[in-house]
Amino acid sequence: MDALLDALQMLPFLFAAFLLMEFLEHRASEKMKSSLAGVGRFGPLAGALLGMIPQCGFSVAAANFYAGRVITMGTLLAVFLSTSDQALLILLAHPQMLGSILPLLLAKLISAVVFGFLIDFLLRGRLPDEPPFEELCAECDCEHSGIFRAALHHTIGIFLFVLAVNLLLGYGMDLLGAERVSAFLLSGSAFQPFLAALVGLIPNCAVSVLLAELFLSGTLRFGALVAGLCSGAGVGLLVLFRANRRLQENLFFLAVLYLASAATGLFFELFH
Repeated sequence: MDALLDALQMLPFLFAAFLLMEFLEHRASEKMKSSLAGVGRFGPLAGALLGMIPQCGFSVAAANFYAGRVITMGTLLAVFLSTSDQALLILLAHPQMLGSILPLLLAKLISAVVFGFLIDFLLRGRLPDEPPFEELCAECDCEHSGIFRAALHHTIGIFLFVLAVNLLLGYGMDLLGAERVSAFLLSGSAFQPFLAALVGLIPNCAVSVLLAELFLSGTLRFGALVAGLCSGAGVGLLVLFRANRRLQENLFFLAVLYLASAATGLFFELFH
């Protein structure tokens, strides 16, 4: 049931993202495409601000836009780093934690902006040479079907993939239990931000809830919470690996996301 609910929550964002891409591909002008592609030089800033809204749907949409070659890697990274999902709601339910929420959101926003612009600077903020959507639409016969049917085709395929992986992850988390995860995070250790960032990479919205609960119990320090929630972007990583067939590129992004998250957590661990 948890796996199904997680997958269902992303459906509106997933379908909306594919519908928009189909519209841009078949109906919109080149000017609209270039406007959406990174919002000029300020793509990472726009992505960071959108990711602040407390849900994990924007990471799903951003993964699809990146796979369709509409946004840069820096913009994608900014969305992932700033994404705030159920963890924020867990903290809001505890009045004694209100003083930690604003610093947490600011930490994630700063990380998203800094590392988003940095990766775009290092990669020159360029998109690959191939036309937008070409590989993403290679197997759906979009040219001979309406945009709604094509968007639905993509949405159902990724929905089933995410549901299957979420089932496996859910069983794995259930077998491990919160106690083992807590022990893995080495309470009191200087390595905690690096381990929390690793846990955050698990592509399941329940992980952010677990990190928030561990922070509330005192097992997780603030810097480690920041690290885990920066790397945790819900099912966005699953969608990226499913929609973008360039495995080496995905692995590079995964490494950048982890290192940026761990570095952010370590920074705030030292100076918070």
